[in-house]
Amino acid sequence: MLSDREPLLPQEKLLIVYFIAVLLFFAVFAIVFVVAFQRRKNKFLKERYEAEKRYQRELADSQIEIQEQTLKNIAWELHDNVGQLLSVANIQLNVLLNSTPATYHGQIQETKGIVQESVQEIRSLSKVLNNDVVLKNGLLASLNVELDRFKRLGYLDASLKITGDIIPINSASEIIIFRILQEFLSNVLKHARASKLFVHLDYKEKTLEISANDDGIGFDTSLKTDSSGMETMMSRAVLINAEYKIISEIGKGTQLYLNYPYKSTK
Repeated sequence: MLSDREPLLPQEKLLIVYFIAVLLFFAVFAIVFVVAFQRRKNKFLKERYEAEKRYQRELADSQIEIQEQTLKNIAWELHDNVGQLLSVANIQLNVLLNSTPATYHGQIQETKGIVQESVQEIRSLSKVLNNDVVLKNGLLASLNVELDRFKRLGYLDASLKITGDIIPINSASEIIIFRILQEFLSNVLKHARASKLFVHLDYKEKTLEISANDDGIGFDTSLKTDSSGMETMMSRAVLINAEYKIISEIGKGTQLYLNYPYKSTK
C-alpha cells in the first residue's frame, strides 16, 4: 500500500519560493548583463567604425588637398614659366624672320604656328589643372574646355550632352566631380585607343547622373590592376557620397557611371 506524502511545511514552501526567486533573479541579471554587454559591444564597434571612417575620410581629404595643390603648382609653372619661354621663342622667331632669306620664311612661319599653338594648349591645360580656375569657371565650363582641348589636338571626337534643368551644386563637389571625369578622360587617352568619347550630364530632381563612355579597346574589370587612377576616382566619389561604377569589356569600350546626390555632405 502506497503511503501518503507528507504535506510541505510552511518553512519548506518559503524556502522553495526563495530558491525560485533567486534563480529568477540570477536569470534576469544574466539576461540584462548579456544585453547590456552586447549593446556596449555594438556601441564600441560602431564608434570604432565611425572613427575609422572619419580617419579614412580625413586621409582622403588630405591626399586630395595635396593633389590639388600639386596640380595648381604645375598649372602655375606651365602658365608662368613654360608659357613665358615659348613666348620668348616666338619673339626670337619674329627676329629671325626679318633677318633670314625669304626662302626660309615658310619654315619659320610654320614653326611660329606650332609655338603659338603650344602656348594656347598650355594656357588651356593650366586652366583645368588649377582648382581656383575650375572653381571660378564651374563644372560645365571646365569640362567644355577639357573636351575642346582633346578635339583641337585631334586625339578623339569628344562630345558633351546636358539634359534636365541645371541645378547648382556646391563648389567643393563640383571640383571633385570634374577631377573624376578628368581622370577618366586621361585614362581614355593613355590606354583606350578610342576614337570617340561621349559625356552625358543628366540633372534629375534629386541627383546628377553622369555617364562617360568611349569606343576603345576596353579591359577586363575582373583583373586587378596597379592603376592609381581607378583608386583615386573611387576615393573621390566616396567623399561626395556619389555612386561610382566602371563597366568595361574587351573590345567594347569603357563606361563610367557617377550618381551624385545634391544633398551631399561635401
